[in-house]
Amino acid sequence: MTNITLPLVIGSAVIDSINPCAFAVLIFLIVYLLALKDKQKMLQIGLIYIFMVFAVYFAAGLGLLSFVQSVQITHYLYYFASVLAVVLGLINIVDAIWIKSDKPFLAIPESKKPLIEKYIKKASLPSAVILGILVAAFELPCTGGVYLAILSLLADKHNLAVGVFYLFIYNLIFILPLLLILLAARAGLDPRKMENLRKERKALMRAFIGFLLLALGVGMFFL
Repeated sequence: MTNITLPLVIGSAVIDSINPCAFAVLIFLIVYLLALKDKQKMLQIGLIYIFMVFAVYFAAGLGLLSFVQSVQITHYLYYFASVLAVVLGLINIVDAIWIKSDKPFLAIPESKKPLIEKYIKKASLPSAVILGILVAAFELPCTGGVYLAILSLLADKHNLAVGVFYLFIYNLIFILPLLLILLAARAGLDPRKMENLRKERKALMRAFIGFLLLALGVGMFFL
């Protein structure tokens, strides 16, 4: 087996970061904050939200990576993740085909959206902390497939110290589009235009993620 490489981690993180779930929540948050006509507050709350998404994802990945290596189940997780990646890839492709229903299978649950909206409308720094935690937890159906696949590769092929380094890089790249969206809104780009673009391209994004997951899942058998 060949070792996982930094380009593979970066490439997977880039695709994983094209995430309709996280985009939608951040854009909704920005739209609401701009209505308050306080761009500085928008920037502060947006940065706190993004940091919490990063922190929760990184902590969850670190915990799973440490646990898997400590109990010696890396090979089991590795092959489970490869099969799961293929299954989730197919589901994303089906979601992309049937996107007009506006009820994709892999998405933040409808039952959780009122809770997310509640904290968006609070528009405070503490609510941004809670919002980041909630979104990171609820959006795992959107992003968990790529993340679990990468975690299983790291656990199987590297020691913990190297795995943590790759994990840190992965999560920095994962939040990069969120930072770009926030800074674009701060610079004056209308977030409603970004939301319209997200809606227009969400089928393409899901198909792209789906084919990546398929390729990653199949490729893991040969790595």
